[in-house]
Amino acid sequence: MSSRIIPVQPFDYVVFGATGDLTKRKLIPALYHRFKDGQFDEQSRIIGVSRSPLSDADFQKLARDAVAEFVEKEYRDKETIERFVSIFSYIVNDVTNQDGWGDLGKALRDDSQVVRAFYLAVAPNLFEPICEYLGKRKYYRRDARVVLEKPLGHDLISSQEINDGVARIFAEDQVYRIDHYLGKETVQNLLALRFANTLFEPVWNSTHIDHVQLTVAESVGAGTRGYYDESGALRDMIQNHMLQLLCLVAMEPPASDDANALRDEKLKVLRALRPIANGDVGKVTVRGQYRGVTSETTSVKGYQDELPEGKKGSRTETFVALKAEIQNWRWAGVPFYFRTGKRMARRVSEICIQFRDIPHSIFDHAEGAPRPNKLIIRLQPDEGVKLLMMIKDPGPGGMRLREVPLNLSFAQTFSERTPEAYERLLLDVVRGNQTLFMRRDELEAAWAWVDPIREAWDRASEPPQPYTAGTWGPTGSIALIERDGRTWHEDDN
Repeated sequence: MSSRIIPVQPFDYVVFGATGDLTKRKLIPALYHRFKDGQFDEQSRIIGVSRSPLSDADFQKLARDAVAEFVEKEYRDKETIERFVSIFSYIVNDVTNQDGWGDLGKALRDDSQVVRAFYLAVAPNLFEPICEYLGKRKYYRRDARVVLEKPLGHDLISSQEINDGVARIFAEDQVYRIDHYLGKETVQNLLALRFANTLFEPVWNSTHIDHVQLTVAESVGAGTRGYYDESGALRDMIQNHMLQLLCLVAMEPPASDDANALRDEKLKVLRALRPIANGDVGKVTVRGQYRGVTSETTSVKGYQDELPEGKKGSRTETFVALKAEIQNWRWAGVPFYFRTGKRMARRVSEICIQFRDIPHSIFDHAEGAPRPNKLIIRLQPDEGVKLLMMIKDPGPGGMRLREVPLNLSFAQTFSERTPEAYERLLLDVVRGNQTLFMRRDELEAAWAWVDPIREAWDRASEPPQPYTAGTWGPTGSIALIERDGRTWHEDDN
């Protein structure tokens, strides 16, 4: 099977923070793949803006080096790379003052058929001044788009301040708040799985589903990334990525695939989340922090060991587990368990839908008791969908029940490479499709639910529970789910 490539309009993509790590690791490789596949050509322009004193040739070399480092060798083609970097140009500009903005004006084309997009790959405190300058000059157009990278604040108030600053220039339908998790192929397939098949919707409710688990585990540590100690796992993962996954699992069927129809339903889920008040935080949340491990074969630093001297003793959590409830008709009584952390046993992101036990078993004398069905949606690595179900083990000699998977592996089913999330999201901006981007009211509803948890932790005297690097987190996370007679899904396949 091969995918259908739909070209986009010519565009001027202005990337603020063009020499940063995100641009080199994600944006340039993503744009290269879309260029190579023919979704845009030399009619488009990529304009880098940063304080670093580079020439156009320097920026083109940076792009060439990024492709060489972050694009797999089998997809690198010298002629295509040279055509690709030829559309790159560069402007030296400190965005906090007016010097250099005139050069940007000269670089932008005054053509209504050329899409104009501004990607703000910079610190959030620069969003407002950049937007203010864009609004004062001829760079602004009503059909222009602005892309905002996270973090969009550290709580509800700061998030509102950032969004207010952007909103003074750009209308909501021009703003694209990017969450790369929503661009993952498997995340979008969750929509297709639910709403393009009649099989699941009749059983997608509290009558048939016992509970849902959402796991995003990373085997790497926080390293020396300074921003992480200011955010922690709750802000870094739960508030955005994982609550968005929850919305896609739990939302009602939207009236259409229109962006606002879908986001309206996601917002309803966020607003239906049962608040975790101060008295409940200790009962339904667990926070942890990894510690180092040394053996004959390995040596891994703990989080405290990776921090600079002035940060020692930090209580920032590198792990969170929590139990959430959605207070509506469909999900009443169904717990949603979240688990995310650094330095865990392995890297995996997945959603596990645990169905209820069969109401009555006729196999009392069979070998092996019936197990409840599970639907596992693997986001990374090895993207796919797996349904665990019971069958009879082949052979004579009685009834032997066995759990086997119906396994859809994307790599095995589809011959072409699976596009990275940023490939889709970057060109969705050009298309003007906001389906996979967070609306402001979604973002604020997520912060309103998360903030009380953060505040309760800040008031608590207990530090995060320690857990050994390379494990599945602190023992408290096991107790959290096993108190309810359940257990975490940990599949090594």
